[in-house]
Amino acid sequence: MKEVTATIQSDMDAVNRLILEQLHSDVALVENIGHYIVESGGKRLRPQLVLLAAKSLGYQGDSHIQFAAIIEFIHTATLLHDDVVDVSSLRRGRPTANAQWGNAPSVLVGDFVYSRAFQMMVRLGEPAILSLMADTTNRIAEGEVLQLVHAGEPDTTEAAYREVIERKTAVLFQAATLGGAILAGGSPAQQQALADYGMALGNAFQLIDDALDYAGDSAVLGKQVGDDIAEGKMTLPLIHTLQHCRPDERDMIQRAIRERDRSLGDAVMTAVRNHTGLAYTRAQAALASESALQSLQALPPSPQRTAMETLTRLALERDH
Repeated sequence: MKEVTATIQSDMDAVNRLILEQLHSDVALVENIGHYIVESGGKRLRPQLVLLAAKSLGYQGDSHIQFAAIIEFIHTATLLHDDVVDVSSLRRGRPTANAQWGNAPSVLVGDFVYSRAFQMMVRLGEPAILSLMADTTNRIAEGEVLQLVHAGEPDTTEAAYREVIERKTAVLFQAATLGGAILAGGSPAQQQALADYGMALGNAFQLIDDALDYAGDSAVLGKQVGDDIAEGKMTLPLIHTLQHCRPDERDMIQRAIRERDRSLGDAVMTAVRNHTGLAYTRAQAALASESALQSLQALPPSPQRTAMETLTRLALERDH
């Protein structure tokens, strides 16, 4: 990651300063919760993508700093809301905001962060960016609802799962890279290439995230391994396993998902590992990663393009 951030370090420092500045509120609880989640050790991956995309096309202004902060605020708001919906108690190794302050404050501060992002977009004064983010946030909300619809439903198909992760995760990656290209005045072909890159990278990132829930270490992940079972989430490792496991294992997995029974976690994880659920998911992530790398070939060579290539490979190797 040092190689990735080296090309944008000063810009990233400016983004972090702007994020803290824009979290200001006369309501103390808003600031407390906002700072708590923003400063909780996240990778700032999405704002980095904004900066890398814009700089890869030679952008010289400073609007990309504002847009990178906007993207991080949208992401932060979704985390606050997601943790309430998922009844999560641990994120990045710390209690979630809802575990610390309760559901109502977390939801309402999430609303504040969302609305602050749109205030910043209006000040940015780029109609194309405002349109992009209005569409993106709408699709994210649809993705969250779709995931809720499929929760506890063991018959969820791979196609339905992919629709959820595209809307829930990948569209914000895509907005980050496409927005950077728009600000830089990239050609239609360059904008499309960076949009395709962001979408493919976002899919790869979520596929690895879902694999880690069945293969990771809680201490490293910063969340409880097996959370997806407790939330009734049908992710690709499980979907693939159900197509290849024994009937008794299938019954056990279906019961675990329907009843959201974390006590069956070890048995489910064993089945996933024995029936190539993890290997298949990682293979699909590798395909998405390769697609992302291919999209970058439409961009001119630059340190930022190289950094995006490195970031894409690192997405497959991460353990948290």
